[in-house]
Amino acid sequence: MAAISYELVHEDRNSGARTGVIHTPHGSFPTPIFMPVGTQATVKGVSPDELKDLGAGIVLSNTYHLFLRPGMDLVREAGGLHAFMHWDRAILTDSGGFQVFSLGDLREITEEGVTFRSHIDGSKKFLSPEVSMEVQKCLGADIVMAFDECVPYPADFAYAKASTERTIRWLERCKSVLGKSDRQGLFGIVQGGMYKELRAWSAKKTTSLDLPGYAIGGLSVGEPKELMYEMLAYTTDYLPKQKPRYLMGVGTPDCLVEGVARGIDMFDCVFPTRVARNGMAMTHTGRLVMKNAVFTHDHHVLEEGCSCYACRNGYTRAYIRHLIRAGEIFGLRLLSLHNLWFLQVFMRRMREAILADSFVSFCKEFMRGYQPHGQIN
Repeated sequence: MAAISYELVHEDRNSGARTGVIHTPHGSFPTPIFMPVGTQATVKGVSPDELKDLGAGIVLSNTYHLFLRPGMDLVREAGGLHAFMHWDRAILTDSGGFQVFSLGDLREITEEGVTFRSHIDGSKKFLSPEVSMEVQKCLGADIVMAFDECVPYPADFAYAKASTERTIRWLERCKSVLGKSDRQGLFGIVQGGMYKELRAWSAKKTTSLDLPGYAIGGLSVGEPKELMYEMLAYTTDYLPKQKPRYLMGVGTPDCLVEGVARGIDMFDCVFPTRVARNGMAMTHTGRLVMKNAVFTHDHHVLEEGCSCYACRNGYTRAYIRHLIRAGEIFGLRLLSLHNLWFLQVFMRRMREAILADSFVSFCKEFMRGYQPHGQIN
């Protein structure tokens, strides 16, 4: 039996949005879904039990970081990543490709793989499709991502073509190493930069390998949002309906809405916890920058009607502003819990709207009141 399977539940009549269920060896979860990111085997400042209370059915962790520290031998010794981080629901591990290629001059790409300098101690390391798969097999994640080369933006056609072709060759090597498994499922990653011709070619080659799911990579890497949406819609058309679709590295509400509208099932991003650590709260109308003086005497909760830990227990904007300005960890935890709750509820409401064939009106109503780039003062 396949480790990962997808059950399509309903397609919205008026858009490309759809809802479904992904089944894994560590439980099932509904889609579309946002996956909290636990880069180093923890979602920063949030316990596994708190993640369960938020309704998270899957978290993402990162091969690159765990490969460097603590190392796969220690995780294997602990009984795998689930046991190591005390999480008994699904886990997806990124291959480490994006992190390696973000190192710039610190890495060298060849057909065999990537040689790079550790950002921790400067030591020389090597990652390849084979190494990435062996590490991910050791970690024991339910969904493992293929080792790919993320095409930067901007990139000329020749570079994007060579990079995209290499990603396919690496994917074939990843599939060969992982083999058939009833505990782990391999997702391929469609690349191609901002070139439709390459996107189509990559999608056709990737889906020809008949994997349990497919990701769209190389978007949200600095390109204008309208170009991202155009490439996303074009690429999604080449992906099979009966398999889950994953848009990597996207987590702002406006991008989530646009992604769901184009048929995406899975999202991840460090955004909600990263901005929380910078003192920012996510709301349905925009972002609250808690350091702003306007909140000094604001004795309202972060968002009326919110049932997150912070809001339902009455922690006020004034109090949280004080904690942030004082550098208190509790303030960052309150904002992290709020932001993650906000996104879990946001995704649930989108699923409900899809089931009711009212997703388009949901989008219009949300975007009417949302300020994606503005800050509420």
